[in-house]
Amino acid sequence: MAQNRQDMGSGPVKPLLLQLMIPAVVAQVVNLLYNIVDRIYIGHIEGIGAAALTGVGLFAPILMLLNAFAMLIGAGGAPRTAIALGQGNKDEAEKIIGNSFTMLLFFAVVLTAGFYAGAPALLRLFGASDATLPYAVAYGRIYILGSVFVLLVMGMNPFITTQGFAKISMLTTVIGAVINIILDPVLIFGLGWGVRGAAVATVLSQAVGACWILKFLTGPKTILKLRKENLKVERNIILPVLGLGISSFVMLSTESLLSISFSSSLARYGGDVAVGAMTVITSVSQLCTMPIQGICQGGQPVMSFNFGAGKKPRVKEAFRFQLTLCFGYTTLFWLLMMLAPGVVAGIFTSDAALIEYTTWAMRIYMAGILAMGVQIACQQSFMALGQAKVSLLLACLRKIILLIPLIFILPCFTADKCLGVFLAEPVSDILAATITAITFFSRFDKILDKGAGKV
Repeated sequence: MAQNRQDMGSGPVKPLLLQLMIPAVVAQVVNLLYNIVDRIYIGHIEGIGAAALTGVGLFAPILMLLNAFAMLIGAGGAPRTAIALGQGNKDEAEKIIGNSFTMLLFFAVVLTAGFYAGAPALLRLFGASDATLPYAVAYGRIYILGSVFVLLVMGMNPFITTQGFAKISMLTTVIGAVINIILDPVLIFGLGWGVRGAAVATVLSQAVGACWILKFLTGPKTILKLRKENLKVERNIILPVLGLGISSFVMLSTESLLSISFSSSLARYGGDVAVGAMTVITSVSQLCTMPIQGICQGGQPVMSFNFGAGKKPRVKEAFRFQLTLCFGYTTLFWLLMMLAPGVVAGIFTSDAALIEYTTWAMRIYMAGILAMGVQIACQQSFMALGQAKVSLLLACLRKIILLIPLIFILPCFTADKCLGVFLAEPVSDILAATITAITFFSRFDKILDKGAGKV
């Protein structure tokens, strides 16, 4: 085996999981810095900070859609690759990587052209006002031009993790984030580029991350190589990848629809200050969801490989440990949000009115976030076991079936309309987690008994 790679099929499960989970969590948290650091700096630009922060926040739906297409490939291809490895089929695993790379390049071309042309109209639709639109367009168009790097980093990095190279995968995001943190103040304040500087810093740092990934996957240390002969897309290879990845795509693309629903409703009921508060809350909520995504990303190779190898006890032990960590983390995060929301809001902006409004709104929005640990742990485990259909259904449940309708329904029953909008989040969090957990535990043993050959 190559150096720095963990063996999925032998040895104690918990230490193995931690060796994969810790770098994956670090990678997810560091990846957040790309956007959070931008927003922190932008929120403190003298004179325009609040308007600029709100404008950049309105770009979030487009950013989420770019991420959704990346994870359609990454989240669908990585488990398939690990299952193929568990079954001893290295050739198929390498074909999955090559086909996935080609699809990411195709998505990059189409999305860059479409979003660049449509950015102003889309941002108006998302709730941009005359005060915030210029900042949203300035940031968004530069980011869109570098979207190929975003897609390659998010879409190909899971193929490094799924081979067991968690530390290499972590370095992809750490290197990019460090570059971003260094460039942000230089370009935003030093050169006076403002929001454009934040976007340029992000694109350059993502470009470095993309080069790092390609160098590794074509180099001597990787187990599975990105080979020229595997770049031609084959239906029997890419369709199962898309079929499994569709649930992650739905989760992230509906996050975009969700962001539009929140922004448009809050713009109508509470104006720019309510939209600005939502920008801060969205950034903070990612500090909860991204680490637990990292925990599940670290657990996925172990669960997928051992599922493919027919080692049911190791799959069960991996899931139990993953669930415990996810729920424990979201519970601690929930406590922080209930006790000190104002302190957290003050990190993103110095505007007193925005901090006060965000403090009130955050306690409502985050009231049920501890349930997210259960929901994501179970839903991502379905992904790791190759259960595309049920994973897709559960991905739709929280956002499409519950949350988005509640955003528009609950304000009809509250005197404060914004209260109703923010209240939709905890109600859907708790309901979705309950249904997902019941579904998972009723099907888990049956899936393991059928085995990977039936996936």
